[in-house]
Amino acid sequence: MKIQKDKLIIMTTVFIDVLGIGIIIPVLPFYVESFGVSSFVVTLLFSVFALFSFVSGPFLGALSDRIGRRPVLILSIASTALGWFVFAGANAVWVLFLGRIIDGAAAGNFPIAQSYLVDIAKTDKERTTNLGIIGAIWGIGFIVGPFIGATLSTISPSFPFWFVGILASLNVVGAYFFLPETHKIRGKFEKKIEINPFGPLIRGAKDKVLRSRYAVWFLFGVAFASMNSIFSLYVKDVFGYSATAAGYIFTGMGVILVINQGFALKKIWLKHFRERQLEVWFFLVMAMGFVLMDFKNFVFFAIGILFVTLAQSTLRVVLSSAIAGSAGNMRRGEVMGVMSSVLSVSMIVGPLLGGALFVKNSQWPFLANAVLLLASFFIIKKCCGEEKILQRENIEVLG
Repeated sequence: MKIQKDKLIIMTTVFIDVLGIGIIIPVLPFYVESFGVSSFVVTLLFSVFALFSFVSGPFLGALSDRIGRRPVLILSIASTALGWFVFAGANAVWVLFLGRIIDGAAAGNFPIAQSYLVDIAKTDKERTTNLGIIGAIWGIGFIVGPFIGATLSTISPSFPFWFVGILASLNVVGAYFFLPETHKIRGKFEKKIEINPFGPLIRGAKDKVLRSRYAVWFLFGVAFASMNSIFSLYVKDVFGYSATAAGYIFTGMGVILVINQGFALKKIWLKHFRERQLEVWFFLVMAMGFVLMDFKNFVFFAIGILFVTLAQSTLRVVLSSAIAGSAGNMRRGEVMGVMSSVLSVSMIVGPLLGGALFVKNSQWPFLANAVLLLASFFIIKKCCGEEKILQRENIEVLG
């Protein structure tokens, strides 16, 4: 029962994080535009948060190894609450940026929550199950979040952000009183805290086995982040949709994501195709989706959303699985950390690219995303081809 309570607190923490992301994607552009700023400034707010979380993430993770998960997690949740309150109460553009900086400067909720779930696992199977919980929560959060954001925005443009701030504050109280410490072997060994966030990326760039997958993971992240940052602006510009309508579209995308990851991935894709086939060809599916979304016709746009959502939710799983599998047990933690850093960088670049292109032409961001994914297709196709050659050579040597 104790472990179930621990899991519930962590699940709540992750859910509130995802809920916040789900809420801001459809309504943040409309809220920020009310300050009279350009579309580029809107997307810049996404990148500012990603930049500060990129810098703070490795440090907070190492700090939790030294002083424990509980205090760092509580600090991170409190920072999230304060960041949303500052953002919601902003009366100037610089205050909006301050709110996102405060949130990003201690944005360790997600990686520390993962560490917590690993700490409380007693077997390998339980560890895998615990980490799988987070994926399910992400899907649910992206269904509920946009719906809440779209609904609450009808009350007040800032109300969704006050709502998430209050939830995070309640989460701080719950964690403080009910969440025990799980990392109890700290202090028995010396471990240097690596503050430099570029260290893992430098080592990853030198990894001849995995750097091709890191490259496509980066391009995939840039395309996905770019889409999220300009999606509401695009549907407003092309179809005249409101924040409410954009939120409902994101809710529909969340439903597709949950169905695909919870049912179709196991029952259809992995049953009839090899993981390497999915890893290669779904880049083309996602690229085609962006091309269809660029047509100023809602039927093509809807089909494109379906393609993009199915492809990105599948690629996240198969790419992560391939990288983790190639790393081996001794290097898996570091390699997954590199993936997190690469994704953080893509979350900085994507909104900047999408915003800059959107200012020039509303159709350019989706076309650019299609080009990035087409490049990813050729890179990963070559990578998988080289792996097949190595496998054949190893079989011949063993034979």
